[in-house]
Parts: sequence; C-alpha cells; structure tokens
Amino acid sequence: MIEPEIFVFDAYGTLFDVHSAVARHREAIGAQADRLSELWRTKQLEYTWTRSLMGAYRDFRALTANALDHAAARCGGLPEGLRQPLLEAYESLDAFPDVVPTLEALKAQGRKIAILSNGTPGMLASATRSAGLAELIDDCLSVDEVMVYKTAPEAYRLVLERFGVRPGEVSFQSSNRWDVAGAARFGFHTVWINRGGMPDEYQDLPPTRILPGLSGLMT
Repeated sequence: MIEPEIFVFDAYGTLFDVHSAVARHREAIGAQADRLSELWRTKQLEYTWTRSLMGAYRDFRALTANALDHAAARCGGLPEGLRQPLLEAYESLDAFPDVVPTLEALKAQGRKIAILSNGTPGMLASATRSAGLAELIDDCLSVDEVMVYKTAPEAYRLVLERFGVRPGEVSFQSSNRWDVAGAARFGFHTVWINRGGMPDEYQDLPPTRILPGLSGLMT
C-alpha cells in the first residue's frame, strides 16, 4: 500500500457535528428537537442527490435552508424568530472533540490536510474559523467548483487537480458511508469514521479501514 500523501476529510458529520445547530436551541424547539434535526439532515442530503441527478444544481447553503423549511413544516413549524438563528448556527457548527488533536498530530507528521465538502466556500470558511481549524487545513475544496455533489466522480477529482496526486496517494475520511463508497469507487484509500456504530452497506465498495473516531488515524 502506498503511504498517503494527503489526508482529505469530509466536513459535515465527520469534522462538524451537524446536530449541534439544533442542540443550541433545543429548549426553544421543545420535544420535536431531535426529530427536526434528523429530518433537516436527511432532506439536505436527499436534495443534493436528486439535484445532481437532475442536473439542477443549487448550492449547499440554499439546500440547507430548503431542508430546514421542510423539516420545520413536518414538525409543526418553528417558534417565531428561530429560523434565522438555526441557519446561522449551521454556519458555525461544533467540531467533534477528536478533530483538533487528530489534525494537529497529522500536521506534526508533515501531512497535507484538506477538506472536500458539499458546503459552499463561505460555509466552510465560517465553520473552520469558528471551530479553530483554519490554521490546520491546507485547503478547503467545495463542489461549487464543479456544480455537482458527492458522490459524482467530478467532486473527488477536485483533490487530484488541486494537489497533483494520484487517487492511491489520498486517504479520504468520512462518517457518511455513501461518501466512502463514492471515494472508494474513485480509487482513494478510504476510512469510514463510524461514530454511530452503524451497520455496513455498499459491500462491493468497502472502506480501507473502519474507525469509531478520528483519533484512530494515529494508530
């Protein structure tokens, strides 16, 4: 196995806790908070896939707002004045506790570190800055450049074009099994960060490694 030259991370769900936006406003939302958060994330991803297949791209910030509106309608609406704070919270999600130590350790080894995300450049800049990751990331790559979402090969090809590497020189980390499948199909070494202990799927496109958290990258 070729030693990876660069470690590329998915952002949402891998580095950033997508449910932390709702968690900050749990008391105001009430009993529907968890359901709202799950629906918000589910519809957000669904919109990326359906719009990629249709060739009708809208950026991730717009889809995030659309998904929140749908989730809120399914949950009986949001309290007055809460929609905008929730959208703003999504721009500054909490990083998981293992993120900073892992990225610092990789940087100490001289590794290049990048993000490849469905998020817009503005969303990624805000998220990395607020989570204290900006100085640890060599580059943030957004699918806005190709106007198609992961798992399209064009999205993963951004890494090769930006860094001048071959697929086998890239280690790609994601908590999303579908994302790992797409990256494996493209030829990356893949690490599924299975934080939730979910059952495997896409058995024909297995990850190189399965870890319960990012800290396992250092072992």
